[in-house]
Amino acid sequence: MSIYIAHRLFAPHDRALAADLAERLARKIGADRIFLPFCDTDEEDLVAEVKGRRLFELDRERLGRLDAMVALLHGPSLDDGVCMEIGYAAASGVPVVVVTTDFQTYSLTEWDTLLDFPDPLIQAVAHRVVRVPSLGPWPLPDRQGLTRYAEFRFRNLSQVDAALDAAVEVLLNLPVPGPRPVCDTEPGVVYVEGSPYAAWGPDHLAEACVDVGHGVIVPQRFTAADPVAGALADLTAVCAAARLLADVSGPETPPGTALLIGVALASGVRIAAFHPRPTYTHASGREPNWRNLMIQYAADALLTDTKAVQTWLTV
Repeated sequence: MSIYIAHRLFAPHDRALAADLAERLARKIGADRIFLPFCDTDEEDLVAEVKGRRLFELDRERLGRLDAMVALLHGPSLDDGVCMEIGYAAASGVPVVVVTTDFQTYSLTEWDTLLDFPDPLIQAVAHRVVRVPSLGPWPLPDRQGLTRYAEFRFRNLSQVDAALDAAVEVLLNLPVPGPRPVCDTEPGVVYVEGSPYAAWGPDHLAEACVDVGHGVIVPQRFTAADPVAGALADLTAVCAAARLLADVSGPETPPGTALLIGVALASGVRIAAFHPRPTYTHASGREPNWRNLMIQYAADALLTDTKAVQTWLTV
């Protein structure tokens, strides 16, 4: 069994949490069967002409030969690189276990079905969601000398321990990965994914596609009576489309959009990212990135206006 641990990279506590899970899994199946990004790509010492692209290539190579993925997702703002990796694994027929200690649930309307994550796509593709939403038990009697802050820390860490232990058990009992899903490609069809962060909505992108003779598919999951069923329909539609035009506007790529970019990349669908006002992130030794590097290098093109969209559609 080869397991990929997908996790947020940009804070030490996130990397430490992923390393804790990797250590627990390694004790069960051996460290050679675990892939922990950042650690196993040796990012701090990696030298490459274009370092971000090289990291993308190393991660994608490992994504192409997995038996399972475990993704650590916490809170309403979900890491777009992790969501992209989830989509890639799901489109490849690889079971994905998602771990969360978020105590919130989400819905698309005030009285709608409760979801584990803001976008139903994540719940739709997950083989299992390991959810530990409540604090751990109070410290044992012999630890009653702790301050209330130390007690609170203990309860939070015991919650994390419970989540990681549960994830390990699920991963060790996963079924053998099934065959890679096969979709019938629809030539000339563009799946247009709008951004909930953008005031302009998806219509102008859809109109740009129609104006140059392309058919258009838009998401169903936000309007379907069953959001999870709608999400699965969206995933199938992206796999079958000739192109994915994804609006990645906002503080980060929206989680469902990022997941569909991963699906499209694994399925050989051409991808363009629409981002009229890109901002850049900078990390030591890397080139500037206009989005998470897993999004940036999955896309064929970055488009900043309607004219650029139509030019991309004719190439």
